[in-house]
Amino acid sequence: MTPEYFILIIGYIFGFYMAWNIGANDVANSMASAVGAKAITIRQAVFIAGILNVVGAVFIGSHVTNTIRKGIVSTDILADPHVALLGALSALLAAALWVSFATWKSLPVSTTHSIVGSMIGFGIMAGGFAVINWAKLAAVVLSWIISPVFSLIISFLMFKTIVKLIMVKKNAFARALGLSPVFIGLAAFVVVLSFLFKTPLGKTLSMDTWTALLVALVVGGLIGYAGRAALKRFTPSDEEGGTEQVFRKIQIGTSCYVALAQGANDVANAIGPLALIYFLVNTGNVGAKVPVPVWLLLFGGIGIACGIGMAGHRVMETIGTKITTLTNTRGFSVDFAAASTVLLASKMGLPVSTTHAAVGGVLGVGLAGGIEAVNFRIVFQIMIYWVLTVPAAAVTSVIIFKLLEFFL
Repeated sequence: MTPEYFILIIGYIFGFYMAWNIGANDVANSMASAVGAKAITIRQAVFIAGILNVVGAVFIGSHVTNTIRKGIVSTDILADPHVALLGALSALLAAALWVSFATWKSLPVSTTHSIVGSMIGFGIMAGGFAVINWAKLAAVVLSWIISPVFSLIISFLMFKTIVKLIMVKKNAFARALGLSPVFIGLAAFVVVLSFLFKTPLGKTLSMDTWTALLVALVVGGLIGYAGRAALKRFTPSDEEGGTEQVFRKIQIGTSCYVALAQGANDVANAIGPLALIYFLVNTGNVGAKVPVPVWLLLFGGIGIACGIGMAGHRVMETIGTKITTLTNTRGFSVDFAAASTVLLASKMGLPVSTTHAAVGGVLGVGLAGGIEAVNFRIVFQIMIYWVLTVPAAAVTSVIIFKLLEFFL
């Protein structure tokens, strides 16, 4: 066996391990609020998210991926195939180890920022500090503020709106049903736009902004009124907590979409460096982008699903139950805020993290119930890990790169 194919086998192992970690940590982005609000159980969340992540990775995931995530590091470092191979291996393992540590501590971190940090470490080893795009790195740091703050504001306002229009009224259940087309339609509007603008499959449709807005508006309206008809049929009016039951059903739908989109988008964090290794071994050279075989997307999707099933409950419980108490109306506000934040920030060209947006959304609905309703000790711990993610992954990548360089 040639050294290159030995490296490829190691790459498969590291890539699967990274995908496993994405599932274990990032599943909280899609299902934590639904579990915290008791819309579904942890077991149901693990099952649903596992399937939808695989489907999203295989059928919606991009068949072309960037070899260097977010353009943080110059592609000049790919000129030497052997150095590029070692760098991709070190990046995969360094990012995976950091996310594993965060998952063990039951704290959510951005897997994208983890792979970015590890690629920075590889870049410094391969080409020095000159290959780092410091402006792009500054944008990553900015996302630590933008993502949670945007989401916090949106979830706070959405929950306050639900309280004012529905919760404080005597006929709350009837008003919830009457206004359900608005809330379902808004959620569907954001979901459709997110699909068109954020998922690789949606981007291939190449719709301009106004056409996409029109399509999302029409589809959102249709789903809104169809949703109300379904709610009237399947939600008994004499059921205790009927208002929460209305939003429970809406929330399950939004959580399922986020899980599907997560599989489509986040699989690149594991498959990008692995695709780099695969094509370097098979062709001897690689550029800024490489094609991704379907079987490699399936490989990453299965890894994500395994991580969800084996360890997804840890971070899910932190976001869903330890920051603040969630109900279905609060959970819907969180999902809507996280999806809206990612969509708006992306279209405005601002850096954004789904993980940070999800936490910000939970914090927003917590603050809507009073500052005493928020566990700031947990929030502070989470923020420390956000700040540590890029430098910790970078330093770990440097150490692993030097070790691999010595042995390989």
